[in-house]
Amino acid sequence: MNLGFLGSGRITLSIINGILNSKIQVKKIFISYRNNDISKKLSNKFKKVEVLKDNQEIINKSNLLFLAVTPKVGKKILPKLKFQSNQKIISLISTIKIDTIKKYTKNKKITRVIPLPFINMRKGPIIIFPKDSQIKKFFSNLGTVIEVNKENLSKGFWSTSSFMASFYNLLNTTSNWLTSKGVKKNEAEKYTKELFLALSEDAINKNKTSLKQLVVESQTPGGTNAYVLKELQKKKFYKLQIKVLNSIFKKF
Repeated sequence: MNLGFLGSGRITLSIINGILNSKIQVKKIFISYRNNDISKKLSNKFKKVEVLKDNQEIINKSNLLFLAVTPKVGKKILPKLKFQSNQKIISLISTIKIDTIKKYTKNKKITRVIPLPFINMRKGPIIIFPKDSQIKKFFSNLGTVIEVNKENLSKGFWSTSSFMASFYNLLNTTSNWLTSKGVKKNEAEKYTKELFLALSEDAINKNKTSLKQLVVESQTPGGTNAYVLKELQKKKFYKLQIKVLNSIFKKF
């Protein structure tokens, strides 16, 4: 199977790293020249990766095609290209709906997929619309697949994925606070990363316990966890979170 990527940004880098470190059988991966640094990095690392300057050539040589360009670039270049009618196309473009992609490509075999950077580790959720057994099998090698039956539902997942930088800033703030109390920077960062990793893994391992119940179980009346939660609630920290999510949701 030959894969093609229109667009060579960070998500392309993550996906290809994940694919070529998985059990997925790939003969060749063709990527565009658009981001020269990433293209070179991938072609130097993997013999199966070939950089092509012509997007049409990538389309012509690929069995499974990934649209990994920005919405602005997609609107500009996709209507000018010729796609194969029997070719499966995976759109990673956040704000262009599937019907529009079908019009641009004159192809009905479109799947919208929401991958996250951790796909390079073959971890994390991967949202797929519409349901497709072949695409599900493909991405099951790269993370946890969640299929949705309505395109509008994907807007919520796109919105929540926008919290990555905020999450890391929460970790950074926690680590910096520890440093201000005399803990060495490398020890503070190591502790913070391990703490939040363990919390996430604990939630996954307790898959039969709801998140709401985990909130209850992680605090004792009058304890420090209960105090911090109450203070953040009083400051409307979580209401602000919902407000920001609603604002992001409107962008999709």
